[in-house]
Amino acid sequence: MTIESVIEATIAKEGGYADHPHDPGGETMFGITKRVARANGYTGAMRALTREQAKAIYRSEYAIRPGFAAIAEISPALGAELFDTGVNMGPETPALWLQQLLNLMNGSGALYPGIVEDARIGPATLAALRSYLKARGREAENVMLKALNGLQCARYIDLARRRAANEDFLFGWIRGRVA
Repeated sequence: MTIESVIEATIAKEGGYADHPHDPGGETMFGITKRVARANGYTGAMRALTREQAKAIYRSEYAIRPGFAAIAEISPALGAELFDTGVNMGPETPALWLQQLLNLMNGSGALYPGIVEDARIGPATLAALRSYLKARGREAENVMLKALNGLQCARYIDLARRRAANEDFLFGWIRGRVA
């Protein structure tokens, strides 16, 4: 699985134009919010955002900038999971979760050194991920995916409990994003 295939799958999942009255993100096209499109220089109507423009925004904002493309080079499955969660919750959230989990699963520092939990994927986080995968063996990737999905599911439930309008989205969020 490549970042390009993950982008294509995301666009297929997100569909075309949407403007749900309860979605605080407002208008979206291919899952790209108007705010994100504008921040990336797009000035047209959201319905007119092209697939290629959406792919370029996904690549820049949700794969390269947050470091998920670099994660995908080490673990395609983890890179895909972080990308997908980042699209739905913002990239900082899954980046921070990964760092927290890497620190919590390092055997109190015996397996590899702890890292700063700053939601920025850089050389230290990448090194910790490589060390985690090596130290924890063949089940490491699956365990990390389960942990990330658990945090994601808990966040969706919390969002729905804190804002009743989010109940409209809870079933779909969990169905479509939590493996």
